Amino acid sequence: MEIILKDDVKGVGYKNDIVKVKPGYGRNYLIPQGLAVIANESNKKVVAENIRQASHKAEKIKTEAQDLANSIGETPIELTAKVGETGKIFGSVTTLQLSDALKAKGFDVDRKRISFDQDVKTAGEYTATLNLHKEVKHQVRFNVVAE
Repeated sequence: MEIILKDDVKGVGYKNDIVKVKPGYGRNYLIPQGLAVIANESNKKVVAENIRQASHKAEKIKTEAQDLANSIGETPIELTAKVGETGKIFGSVTTLQLSDALKAKGFDVDRKRISFDQDVKTAGEYTATLNLHKEVKHQVRFNVVAE
């Protein structure tokens, strides 16, 4: 089933992309949630016109995302967590905690745009990926230390 995404959907695609999904996923989840529409000819023409009109705005958004990635750069980020005697964290570090740490440094990144390369369950140094734009991804290194 071909659909046109009306919003970014993690693991599927970005806004205005035409993607193929399984019929049940499209019919029972994406379309009722308002995340997609069926990719028929009239909807494709509407999306093409919207993309044409929004191309200047999209370039500005991409530039802003690139500027944010450049300003974050190699900024050292330190997160504190309660750690047991073996160095294992009680619970785990979440994207919300990393988002709050970035906000404290002056960078506003939504937690939904952050993904960890591996589970953060022990103290140490880790890497996270910031999906700032569909063409702009930035790797951030952060350190988890004991409270």
